[in-house]
Amino acid sequence: MGLFGTDGVRGIAGEFLTADLALSLGRAAATIAPAESPQVLIVRDTRESGEMLEAALAAGVAAGGGHALLGGVLPTPAASLLVRRYGFDLAAVVSASHNPYEDNGIKFFGREGMKLDDEQEAEIERRLAGGAVGSPGRVRELHGAAGDYLRELELRFRDLDLTRLRVLIDCANGATYRVASEIFRRLGADVDAIAVEPDGRNINRDCGSTHLGHVAERMGGHDAGFAFDGDGDRVLAVDRNGVVVDGDELMALAALHLRGRGRLPGDGVAVTVMTNYGFHQAMDAAGIEVATTPVGDRHVLAELCRRGWALGGEQSGHIIETGFVPAGDGIASALLALEALAGGDLAERHAMQKLPQRLVNVRVRDRDALKGAAEVWSAVERESQELDGRGRVLVRPSGTEPLVRVMVEAPARDECEEIAARLANLVESELG
Repeated sequence: MGLFGTDGVRGIAGEFLTADLALSLGRAAATIAPAESPQVLIVRDTRESGEMLEAALAAGVAAGGGHALLGGVLPTPAASLLVRRYGFDLAAVVSASHNPYEDNGIKFFGREGMKLDDEQEAEIERRLAGGAVGSPGRVRELHGAAGDYLRELELRFRDLDLTRLRVLIDCANGATYRVASEIFRRLGADVDAIAVEPDGRNINRDCGSTHLGHVAERMGGHDAGFAFDGDGDRVLAVDRNGVVVDGDELMALAALHLRGRGRLPGDGVAVTVMTNYGFHQAMDAAGIEVATTPVGDRHVLAELCRRGWALGGEQSGHIIETGFVPAGDGIASALLALEALAGGDLAERHAMQKLPQRLVNVRVRDRDALKGAAEVWSAVERESQELDGRGRVLVRPSGTEPLVRVMVEAPARDECEEIAARLANLVESELG
């Protein structure tokens, strides 16, 4: 059936992701849990379809013999963290992350706080057609879930003093709209918050980590700005000069800081193929090993688990520090960056020097034809040799669209643009 994608089941609410499907997913998920009457935590973001899908999912869990515990509106990482703290069997998140409000999704976490693997998701799909199982379970509210998540953040960053900082945060009218301001205030910051008035339809609309303009425009008088996405598992930053600080720079800060504190197991960090070459140069200079994975936080986390490392993430701001939670946590990542700066000035960061980067998406007839495009790969090899030690070239097919993505990083922007243009033109002539 292939319902599950790279981040759960996702689609237009009421059309693809219906209440019936949510009920079936909840029932099937309850039956794969090892416990006879599994306890399943459910949280959601602020989309107007969230309450409907939450109710249907909870009904399905109960029909499958489980007990559904409703945590309300909370960031995705809260589910990952609290399922472990409470000793629950599963957690489910109703959210479509940075997508528009019309979309919604359902993703599941196991009792260790990690997303279910492909085999477990496939088993849920196989059981979708099943009926009710024995005695039904219960559905009840889990009071205090937000407070427990905040306490975990406060405990992790208890030594971080933000009393000198004035911080601007953009909560994307999403799942962080209450808890983000609260934790910054508890740590002493003077906080101004925008996009904290969700109406069910304004989540991610011209706000959050995918629309940083509003934060950059309002930075006057603020020491740092942070923008989260709709479900709170990503963050991007803006310094007092209005300059965007992406996930690569935030990870570089974190890596150097954690290694200095003796909290970077294996002296290594996992990133994706999209991570800026400047990050690799900075880590090499610091003696920190870098493992590279395909795009996607699932791949990053798998690599961290395989190597026993603790830090990894993506340029998009999806950063994982398993010492706190085995999932991306935008709020924790923002606080980790400030911890790395000892509560100081984000504009004075010196963890890495970003190389100019150019990404060109070339529409093609068949993205799979890239594998056999000998002339393209020959050109990629030539350009890569010219940039050896100074930059890099990455050419890859899109995972979802008929596109080939051409990315070039070089010390000078003009050189970067020229190489990207040459390769993009070649891809278009060969495959377009």
